[in-house]
Amino acid sequence: MGLPGVAGVFLLALGLRLLHLWQMAGAPYFSVLMGDARGYDAWARRLAAGDWIGTDVFYQAPLYPYFLGVVYAVAGADPGTARLLQAVLGAASAALLAVGAARLSGARAGLVAGLTLALYAPAIFLDSLLQKSVLDVFFVTGIITALAFVLTGDDRRRWWALAGLAAGALALTRENALVLVAVIAAWIGLSAPAARVGRGRALALFLAGVVVAIAPVAARNFAVSGEVYLTTSQFGPNFYIGNNADADGSYQSLRFGRGSPEFERVDATELAERAEGRALTPAEVSSYWTRRATAFISGEPGAWLALMARKTALLVNAREAVDTESQESYAEWSWPLKFLGVVTHFGVLVPLAAFGVWATWADRRRLGVFLAMALAFAASTIAFYVFARYRYPLVPLLVLFAAGGLAALPRLMQAASRRQLAGAGAGVAAVAVLCQLPLLSPTRSRAITDTNLGTALYEAGRHDEAIACYRRAIDVQSDYVPAFNNLGVTLRAAGRTDEAIRAYRDGLALRDDYPDLHYNLANALLAVGRPDEAAAHLRQAAVGTPDSAGVQNNLGLALAEKGQLAEAAAAFERAAQLDPASPRAWRNLGNVLATLGDDQRAFAALSQAAALAAADAESHYDLGVFLLERNRHAEAVTAFTTALRVRPDYAEAHNNLGIAYGSLGDLDRAIAQFEAALRARPGFEDAARNLAMARGALR
Repeated sequence: MGLPGVAGVFLLALGLRLLHLWQMAGAPYFSVLMGDARGYDAWARRLAAGDWIGTDVFYQAPLYPYFLGVVYAVAGADPGTARLLQAVLGAASAALLAVGAARLSGARAGLVAGLTLALYAPAIFLDSLLQKSVLDVFFVTGIITALAFVLTGDDRRRWWALAGLAAGALALTRENALVLVAVIAAWIGLSAPAARVGRGRALALFLAGVVVAIAPVAARNFAVSGEVYLTTSQFGPNFYIGNNADADGSYQSLRFGRGSPEFERVDATELAERAEGRALTPAEVSSYWTRRATAFISGEPGAWLALMARKTALLVNAREAVDTESQESYAEWSWPLKFLGVVTHFGVLVPLAAFGVWATWADRRRLGVFLAMALAFAASTIAFYVFARYRYPLVPLLVLFAAGGLAALPRLMQAASRRQLAGAGAGVAAVAVLCQLPLLSPTRSRAITDTNLGTALYEAGRHDEAIACYRRAIDVQSDYVPAFNNLGVTLRAAGRTDEAIRAYRDGLALRDDYPDLHYNLANALLAVGRPDEAAAHLRQAAVGTPDSAGVQNNLGLALAEKGQLAEAAAAFERAAQLDPASPRAWRNLGNVLATLGDDQRAFAALSQAAALAAADAESHYDLGVFLLERNRHAEAVTAFTTALRVRPDYAEAHNNLGIAYGSLGDLDRAIAQFEAALRARPGFEDAARNLAMARGALR
């Protein structure tokens, strides 16, 4: 395939991606970052500001955030610039694939392969997102092209090294791609053509390229932790998410309703440490979740095999499994997605690739490494769980075989028997039927996108726009319960508590085992003075999230408001056990124990709250009130003084500090504090009365 053809593929791919970006410029999905994109953007901004090393072992694959950080450092922190550069990378991937396919199967196959990736709607979609997918496919096409040169007689050292460098870089964007390193290394050692450099040197060059890519990350991880982590520390949690009794092949957060990226590492660590009863290293956290997953696999092999079958079906499904942003939602704005998405999707690509494997079977000794790569990567994906972007690195490999098959079709029509063609057709039809199984809902995908957009708008304080997004999600998918929950949260933040309560109740009517709905409804009921109902819903929330300190704390508040102080104390104590670093739980426990007359435990709890919350005036104030009421005036002075250092305009603290000074006989200081209380709050009756009494006592 000549340079004009490759250039044509590149320009077509680039033009479609730029058209998509231009049309998406006015869409809300581009003005507000969601999910992983928001996390990558924040990470890149920290890097561009100079924090290139960081402090923790990488939990998420680091290469894309660093790529984005370099873009931000050079061109300014503008996601739009990054999207433009990614359009170029996406077009370059199509051109690379055209070159590699042409080397392997001829110019016609190269043109078909390049055009297929250029026109492939999911590629146009994913290349535009602030996600690592664009790098995934760029590196896969780099591997294909480097190995294509080797397989067609040009086994110079640079191609072996470049294949290793691309494979190592891919492992820094998609950790399970390490399986490709093993596949290629095994192929080099067993059957790769390496007449010019020899197999031993070819293997050394390939592995050297891998090491050059991975070594800086491994060294950095060792420097910050003292332990060896080649890429990241998230293997165990991800393996468990994809392999447990409740898994369904998609992503499910370790704590129900906490699927945002910022929660993943925290939840994995906290749950593991609570189960083990001690602090754990990242490697120990990963091992804990790995053990739980393998226990499920060995304990319920039948259920696990059924789960693997479902994940396999999800892997080849025509629909894209969405986690944050859906292609269907973007297609409402983008002509390339709207029109190309009808034809260029996984449900077409997989059957064509299956046909291509059959059509090129005679050339299996040469193309076998690519088939092994595709099968190995597919297996490594279903070993965890399936998202559209997780299977995306398979696309260039599938396109390679699909293009080879289409290019060979005229020859096969003449050379193959009718029986052979009929058998191939039946096989392709069976694969096509498997790809079309109704496992995923496009309307649900749109609802997920609108809900995630609403969350981003809510966090930006744009409540009316967020409410509109949640209502649109419900209109699209009337049983999408997270939209009801988030709608309620936003309505309450906007001061529309009655509407929020209705939204929560509507969600619970659809799914009564949703802990966040019970929890948020309970908080709204507490706000409107209905503690009985609130306590009932908090108990329901505790069933689903028995390890939630927040649920236990708020249950204590509801019980205290009902007058059930002993039960409230038990709930607060449970909250403090679950989260010993929570000053709120200790403070509430101390106040209830004080009311119950358990002064020794109350003092201990209030002191703990004050120690944990040095910058929380309320904790020091509550400790001061406790001490003042028990005539421990000197200690009360210390507590109130600390509260005022944190919050100098705290009128109640000034007033009570004045009372403490007065009780100690220091009327001058008492008067000064009462006057300060009145300055902080003019018309403060208690302070005015206490000031008059103190002045009268001086006369």
